[in-house]
Amino acid sequence: MLRYLFLFLMISLSTQVHSKQADPQNQSKQTLKGFETMTVAGSNLMFAARMDTGASKSSLHAVDLEIKGGAHKKMKKNIGKTIEFTTMNERGETARLSGKIVDTSTVKNSQGTETRYIVELAIGFPDKLKTVQVNLRDRAHMDFKLLIGRNFLKGDYVVDVSEKKYIGPVEKLSIVESDLLFKTRIDTGAVENSLHAVDIHIENEDKDNMDNNIGKMITFTTENEKGKKATVKTRITNTSLIRNAQGSEVRYMVKLKIGEPGSEFMVETNLRDRSKMSYKLLIGRNWLQGHYIVDVDL
Repeated sequence: MLRYLFLFLMISLSTQVHSKQADPQNQSKQTLKGFETMTVAGSNLMFAARMDTGASKSSLHAVDLEIKGGAHKKMKKNIGKTIEFTTMNERGETARLSGKIVDTSTVKNSQGTETRYIVELAIGFPDKLKTVQVNLRDRAHMDFKLLIGRNFLKGDYVVDVSEKKYIGPVEKLSIVESDLLFKTRIDTGAVENSLHAVDIHIENEDKDNMDNNIGKMITFTTENEKGKKATVKTRITNTSLIRNAQGSEVRYMVKLKIGEPGSEFMVETNLRDRSKMSYKLLIGRNWLQGHYIVDVDL
């Protein structure tokens, strides 16, 4: 069971930080962490939602857009019409939603200029929804499919990104790509995560130099402690040299979404045969850092 701890850093050895005096208006506001589990009304989906105070409006993953009654070529001309779209959460679950177009927004970023439709949606916690303007865009390649902007936070919430959770030495964690739950050893002595993997196949594999396989697709079979198996296909992101009592070995690294069910996030994980080990998933410091404090008494 995870409990929450708020950590306020008041001073450091090199820099003195002066906090603002307490604002009586803020005492009635709810404090949110950097990401929260939220929903969108009518979707029956739970999202790992990123709090983004840099965004004026909230944003939701949306594809397969269809404007009822036909779409005008000029997006502005579609304001007032109803738009249907498909959204998806971080677990790959989808829903078909609709909303009234209230505006459009043109955004400039490193990829160029993009115009998006803006609709009004009720988003937030299942027991505390708030209707705000939400821009629709394809967030398929982003870790968070729902982004919470200032228009949702204003008046009701403050964001504390320093908040961390307590976690025990053994926890039940999910790997989204495998759709499995693992009884997981939390190991602060390990630099990185490690996942049981056998039957490894690499497309166009270079069997002489593992580094030449970085960037290639890899397929492997994993298994949790209950014997449930899954086949995972992803991309090799790196290799890692591991030294232990048995010597040293080089392992492939992949990025996987790991965490509490519904709150997973992307992190690099090395692959090895852990069939003789009690824990098929080991969590290291690269997953814990910035998110969790380990209490071995839990």
